[in-house]
Amino acid sequence: MKYLHTMIRVSDPAETIRFFNLIGLQEVKRYDVEAGRFSLIFLAAPGDESAQVELTHNWDEKGYEGGRNFGHLAYEVDDIYATCRTLAEGGVTINRPPRDGRMAFVRSPDGISVELLQSGNALEPAEPWASAPNIGVW
Repeated sequence: MKYLHTMIRVSDPAETIRFFNLIGLQEVKRYDVEAGRFSLIFLAAPGDESAQVELTHNWDEKGYEGGRNFGHLAYEVDDIYATCRTLAEGGVTINRPPRDGRMAFVRSPDGISVELLQSGNALEPAEPWASAPNIGVW
């Protein structure tokens, strides 16, 4: 058995791709199915195309709320502080800041929770993250 991908439904593919680009994922393939009025867009971390996120965009969908009861996606990052800084500068709210130098949570434009975990050992606590309050539920 082999992990292939996690599928999430999205209402705004461009905004969702921008969000995942800020984390570091890149589009690796796309299928636009005119007859079915949907698109499948696959994203992966550079060098790790075997673990993918499939964005499903139903062209006539008007939006999703609350992440459709989806748990979360999890990604290991090289520098959790730098990743969170990039996301914050890109307009993304850091719902659970990386106060411990190990873990953070953010949400995609469609409310999908994304966990970010520091690769290897936790980084030393650093400002502004060490004293940052939680913004929302992850």
